[in-house]
Amino acid sequence: MSEIREQLVYSEDHEWALKVEGNVVRVGITDHAQNQLGDIVFVELPEIGAAVEAGDSVGTIESVKTVSELYCPVSGTVTKVNDGLEDKPELVNDEPYEGGWMFEIEVDGDLEEALAGLLTAEAYRAKVDE
Repeated sequence: MSEIREQLVYSEDHEWALKVEGNVVRVGITDHAQNQLGDIVFVELPEIGAAVEAGDSVGTIESVKTVSELYCPVSGTVTKVNDGLEDKPELVNDEPYEGGWMFEIEVDGDLEEALAGLLTAEAYRAKVDE
């Protein structure tokens, strides 16, 4: 069974978001997603400074089984990427909610409104249990 954390919000595309400070959220893929992908061998992340819209493909995640798109759950500007994944993409498998986070984004507009459009832990749990 996949780990789903209560303090996070989730996208339909299996990304999670966590408010870190101000209007900035940290984004990664869920434990469920990394389990589905298998052993991750490469991660392509968005460029710092890139303006992105919610639902945009902003990178790719390559595993031994497949290549999957990385989607942005909110609109804004990319402020930081997890450079550690360049040398250790397996962190996404080992620690999807800690060392395996993908990028941070400064949200355009109202943060709470942007996050309200995502799934709660309970709603995400129901989705993956379907």
